[in-house]
Amino acid sequence: MFTIGLAVLGLLGLVVFLYLLSFFKTWLKSVLAKATVGFTTLVAMRLRQVPYGIVVDAKITAVKAGIDLTEGQLEAHYLAGGNLIPTVQAIIAAKKAGIKLDWEQACAIDLATKGSGKSVVEAVRTSVDPKVIDCPSQDSTKKSIDGVAKDGIQVKAKARVTVRTNLERFVGGAKEETIIARVGEGIVTTIGSADSYKTVLESPDSISKVVLDRGLDVGTAFEILSIDIADVDVGQNVGALLQEAQAEANKNMAQAQAEIRRAAAVALEQEMQAKVQEMRAKVVEAEAQVPLAMAEAFRSGNLGIMDYYKMKNVESDTNMRDSISGKGDSESEAR
Repeated sequence: MFTIGLAVLGLLGLVVFLYLLSFFKTWLKSVLAKATVGFTTLVAMRLRQVPYGIVVDAKITAVKAGIDLTEGQLEAHYLAGGNLIPTVQAIIAAKKAGIKLDWEQACAIDLATKGSGKSVVEAVRTSVDPKVIDCPSQDSTKKSIDGVAKDGIQVKAKARVTVRTNLERFVGGAKEETIIARVGEGIVTTIGSADSYKTVLESPDSISKVVLDRGLDVGTAFEILSIDIADVDVGQNVGALLQEAQAEANKNMAQAQAEIRRAAAVALEQEMQAKVQEMRAKVVEAEAQVPLAMAEAFRSGNLGIMDYYKMKNVESDTNMRDSISGKGDSESEAR
């Protein structure tokens, strides 16, 4: 039994020795680089599922560059989802360039750029080496920034904005899209305030001066160094097009009003014709009452037979005269 127990203890000791031996190379590397990380710390990081090799490499890189970072700071940044090596490299680059960037700020920038396709190293690099932003962007469907001068002529412009990353405002600051939008707005406003498109063509630098003086980098992650107008071209005569459209609209309105007046006149004519027919119907009705009145006069003795014949003779004479003068035909045609 004693032999078996001793064998078990020996086996356990061998397992522990081999387990600790897996940390030896990493520990020895940290010691030789004067960035010592204790065995217990390495074991604890392994138990917390932290890649201790990356932490040690990051610490060695920082120590060799003269930056004092503890393994606790590095491990905390990793557990927060950060990229250790690029963050350390960014601090080293900032130190070499004489830019103030501490560990907490670098970690914040690294976490802020995560998933955006950018990195803290790029932020530091553009702070040292300014970058150029095309306005409008090359990915945009618009090929130019279009503004209209006071004389109605459209001016097409392209600008190139040179910016430098402002590390102090990088976290929470607006990015390139805001710079492009603000510069585009400034160019359109400047072109619109020009009395003539010729003024813009003669001195395109006046656009960049006015736009640059507006402080468009406020609240952004960049500092605008210069705005250069890369191209200026003349577009359409927007004023003439608007006048043409207004004239066409006025013409259509006038035609509509004339059509309304014509329809009203036609309706009035139809109404008058209806009234004429109504009057003629009343005349026919009145004429129909004459024989009835004459019959009543005969019955009441107010009209004699000789009176009737005299009236007929007068009517015949009247018809004959009308026939000779042509009046009767005209009245028949009118009827």
